[in-house]
Amino acid sequence: MTSATHPRSEVPGRPSVPGSPAAGPPHGPSPDSGTAPRWSLPALLGVLALAAVLYSWNLSGSSLNSFYSAAVLSGTQSWKAWFFGSLDAGNFLTVDKPPFALMVMGLSCRVFGFGTWQMMAPMIVAALATIWILHSSVKRVWGHGAAALAALVLALTPITVAINRDNNPDTLLVLLMVGAAALALRAVTNGRLLPLLGSALCFGLAFNTKMLQGYIALPAVFLVYLYATRLPVMKRLVNLLIAAVVLAVSSVWWAAAVSLVPASERPYIGGSTDGTAWNLIMGYNGLGRVFGGEGNGGGGGGGGDFSGSAGIGRMFNDILGGQISWLIPFAAIACVGGLILCGRAPRTDLTRAALLLWGGWTALHYLTFAMAEGTMHPYYTTALAPGIAALCGGGGTMLLRAFRADKRWAWVLPAGLAVTAVWAIELLRRASGWNTWLWPAIGAVMAAAVVGLFVFRSGDRVRLLAASVAAAVVAALAGPAAYAWSVPSRSSGGGMGGTNPTAGPSTGGGFGGGPGGNRGGNGGPGNGGMPGGTWQGSGQNADAGGAPGGGAPGGGFPGGQQGAGNAEMGETPPNGTGGEPGTQEGTTGNDRARGGFGGGPGGMGGASSELIAYLKKHRDGAQWLLAVSNSQGAAQIELSSGVPVISMWGFTGTDRAMTVAKLEELVKKGELHYIQLGGGMGGGPGGGNNSLSSEVTSWVRKHGTAVKESAYSRTTTANSSSGTSQSTLYRLDPSDVS
Repeated sequence: MTSATHPRSEVPGRPSVPGSPAAGPPHGPSPDSGTAPRWSLPALLGVLALAAVLYSWNLSGSSLNSFYSAAVLSGTQSWKAWFFGSLDAGNFLTVDKPPFALMVMGLSCRVFGFGTWQMMAPMIVAALATIWILHSSVKRVWGHGAAALAALVLALTPITVAINRDNNPDTLLVLLMVGAAALALRAVTNGRLLPLLGSALCFGLAFNTKMLQGYIALPAVFLVYLYATRLPVMKRLVNLLIAAVVLAVSSVWWAAAVSLVPASERPYIGGSTDGTAWNLIMGYNGLGRVFGGEGNGGGGGGGGDFSGSAGIGRMFNDILGGQISWLIPFAAIACVGGLILCGRAPRTDLTRAALLLWGGWTALHYLTFAMAEGTMHPYYTTALAPGIAALCGGGGTMLLRAFRADKRWAWVLPAGLAVTAVWAIELLRRASGWNTWLWPAIGAVMAAAVVGLFVFRSGDRVRLLAASVAAAVVAALAGPAAYAWSVPSRSSGGGMGGTNPTAGPSTGGGFGGGPGGNRGGNGGPGNGGMPGGTWQGSGQNADAGGAPGGGAPGGGFPGGQQGAGNAEMGETPPNGTGGEPGTQEGTTGNDRARGGFGGGPGGMGGASSELIAYLKKHRDGAQWLLAVSNSQGAAQIELSSGVPVISMWGFTGTDRAMTVAKLEELVKKGELHYIQLGGGMGGGPGGGNNSLSSEVTSWVRKHGTAVKESAYSRTTTANSSSGTSQSTLYRLDPSDVS
């Protein structure tokens, strides 16, 4: 192998260039053998410090996902709720994900109290650990410069910054998958079984964080180990079989434990059609995400509107382009170029194994997200970032070596950088009126950098070449960095609803949002409404509420008058849960939730402080304060009151959690007295999107006593005062059903 192709080689007799691996002969000391350059550790610490600022600055002003916040709160009140991932401490219904991420946040809040920082601290640590692990893995293969670049790319990925400031489970998911990939690569290197088993364990825990999404990179890891490990074939197969056992056990332990508990003694598993974890695995959180159905919207419509129509170019569309695609072209060029440079290297060549692993990681995630017909949120694409970062760092370093040592390769690196600059300019020009100076600056700096690369390619002008490389890196990362910084720098804590966080300005349809959008606006693209403004939540007179034991510093979630349209931002809106057809129930900036746990625009589904006070006063020993139609509404009220609230139909309005028989039993036992039907907190008339909802609605109206709005509110709506609106709050006592 020549010095042009070896990833850690250097032109003899010349010092290493910052941003490239340490100097040394083609088969000299490994990058982690104690010969680290003096700048390596400070560079890593600097990247980690930058990431910590991006992920935590103004965090107390951010709107977290109230759906998960309520589940974390419930986990601090009940160990049973902590284990099952229940939305409420009474354990009526779980969230629609496995509970591992909630367990981590719940333990933190049990130790330090319930609040934004207590909940987010372990997520921020997880995000920083992901950078450190990726840096370590890339360093072992390509050297310190490649590792520093990979860490920086990962830290500055816009959608990664957005989701790492939110309490969705994706931050922990990415940590576990990156840990799994790094351990597998270590197993390929040394042939030992223990790292492979650790990799399997991490994949299993990733499965218990977000189910089948945690397995997307698994085929690449499996094939690379099978192909590139030095062990005999039979030994490789035996090791993989043992690892498969570890993977199976670490994946299904929670679902198996749930299935061992009788249905009458555990909560209904949210997102399933039959209340079981197995159905959730294969349906809503499994194939339903890829092919649609099972509570997921179809691609290009319904859930697909969050990220645009399914198709091979989805990552480059107006919604996702600015979130993840900045460096995808360069990563692809670097991966292909690196594999060609490996040439006829032995089967066990570590460089080729790493390229195949991270290239496979990137390709599998890209194809899965691009072609998914089910619900596809922009923040899912954060899982692409580690693969892109590793390929940019490692493959980019290989292209730089080849650029210096082989005239045949002198055009590849400059071409990749030019493509990167052109695509960055295109993305920035989509954001009309946003930092209009940036794209010309990127074009000018990248042009100068490419010229500098050619001018200083040969000779002894190493420092000037290093300056050209640094300028190219700055130009390539300026766009992503601007998008990334837009999240913590906004006075609204990122201006993003916790259910659908994104970075940067609004550039297209779906639910993107950025400066000027703030997702609580007037229902247009980027303002929290469905494209065209067909539905959106509204919260008036928002107070800064807070659950007992520590609300969010700097504000709570909507505590004002109940939302006019309680549409779910997380999934396809259930029938009847949105505002009236054709309306745009928007909010103004002052109506939005002021930080804390109030995810979603306009505070969807908040309850007035007067109503909550009334319900608490007349609770009469009931376990649950209220039953409402969907989970987002229930979560908001739980966070306001600190008391369990029942979500009858789950997050999408399709869960069959509540039946007439179950409701009658709860009322007879005195465990529930109040049911909210229809708008405001619980969705539209009839509540959920299933046949049971109409049966429950009819039963409640037949047996319950309507509570007039004047009983708990000093002010009434115009319709109520004119007698044209039927009350949706009902009281039920055991005597009503005996």
